[in-house]
Amino acid sequence: MKQTATWYYLVLLILAGEAVFILPFVLPRIFRPTVLDVFQMSNMEWGINTAVYGIVAMISYPFGGILADKYPPRKLMAIALWMTAVGGLVFATFPKFEVLQVLFGYWGFTTIFLFWAPMIKATRVWGGAASQGKAFGLLDGGRGLTGFLFGLLGVFVFSLFVADDVGSTSFADRKDAFAYVIYSFSLVIIAIGILTWFFMKSGVDEKEILLQKISVKQIGSVLKLPAVWLLMVIILCAYVAYKITDIVSQYANEVMLYDQVESAQLGTFLQFLRPTTGILVGLIVDRFKITLWLVFSFIASIIGGLLFATGIIGPSTTALFFLSVIVVAIGVYSARALYFAVMQDGKIPIVLTGTAVGLISLVGFTPDIFASLAFGYLLDSNPGEPGFQNVFWMLTGFAVIGGIAALIYYRLYGRK
Repeated sequence: MKQTATWYYLVLLILAGEAVFILPFVLPRIFRPTVLDVFQMSNMEWGINTAVYGIVAMISYPFGGILADKYPPRKLMAIALWMTAVGGLVFATFPKFEVLQVLFGYWGFTTIFLFWAPMIKATRVWGGAASQGKAFGLLDGGRGLTGFLFGLLGVFVFSLFVADDVGSTSFADRKDAFAYVIYSFSLVIIAIGILTWFFMKSGVDEKEILLQKISVKQIGSVLKLPAVWLLMVIILCAYVAYKITDIVSQYANEVMLYDQVESAQLGTFLQFLRPTTGILVGLIVDRFKITLWLVFSFIASIIGGLLFATGIIGPSTTALFFLSVIVVAIGVYSARALYFAVMQDGKIPIVLTGTAVGLISLVGFTPDIFASLAFGYLLDSNPGEPGFQNVFWMLTGFAVIGGIAALIYYRLYGRK
């Protein structure tokens, strides 16, 4: 299959791919101290919200994968965007804890059942047979750039409604400011959904990449592929590492003693590192062995995790803090850009991409259930820097396991 889709197909894929996750993940990552403040929640309570999301997502992955092999990706993705934006209207009312759990469960359905596998399949279609690294690198890098720009917009909107000294702004004003941020992005998501529905059309006949019916035999054939099982482990470990980036802005606030705006700016800087890494990897990796680069990404994650876990970073080591953030970002974001790009090397059929992604994700993205809960427990039970050290020891351990699985994948598929 040749790369035939147009450039604006990829642009819309990137915009949609990040926009759908703005409300449940991007804003809480960039504004974590503010979110915990305005919702009046502990780390553990916020972890319960994301765990509910993860449980619904786990149920949605396999069924959504099958759906992606039967219906055009652009239509499923557009519907998902619109439904996700509707949830933002509830989010902006700062609902009670119980309602918030229902909302995150709803987002687990809209962003995964209707969106995730269609996005991955659409990316494979754009990349064709020879540019999978480019396709997935540009997707994740582009999503990161979009997240960075969205982050800048969010910080700008938030800063319009708070005083220069955030600490002197009343609680009510901080809530109102964050509500404006939520409303703004809900409108953006709706607009991107409209563009996706009408304009995200590839040069490939949609009938060529869809199946009328998915049989049990076909699902069984996917499960027999060693690549599928290895990718389950690789993605699980890489995703734990990625989830840990959610607390970097909180680390800046509580350990490095940054205020809420400064910590949000640090979170936005982290979002900038994602496109830089993803785009660079995407542009060069197809010339080399993608599977070997995946191994290197886990090695970088291990090094970055150890820098934080050993406790050598503090308020007086600003340069080392930024260096460590960069090392972790390179490892984590490289892995994200590559773990679906190696599906082509693993001989996973294009027409069964959705089914394979659904089955892989069923295990690979279980951190949506347990990661935030684990972080919340470690942070709340060991306040301050010791809690953060424990979280980064967790990152290091998972990165070691993921690196071993990636090395096995390379030995099976990458040396040919």
